[in-house]
Amino acid sequence: MYCDRCGEPGSHPECAAARELEPPRYCSDCRRRMKVQVVPTGWTATCVEHGERRG
Repeated sequence: MYCDRCGEPGSHPECAAARELEPPRYCSDCRRRMKVQVVPTGWTATCVEHGERRG
């Protein structure tokens, strides 16, 4: 399991706090950088291997 903010293994308190305000940048399953789109109503993050996540 990888951090979806910094891409490093595990979870980090500082990343968890920052993730309350921003979308994920890395896939937590494979560590790939995701394509992120932010709109006024939320966000979508897409991993080429694992698909789309919404928030």
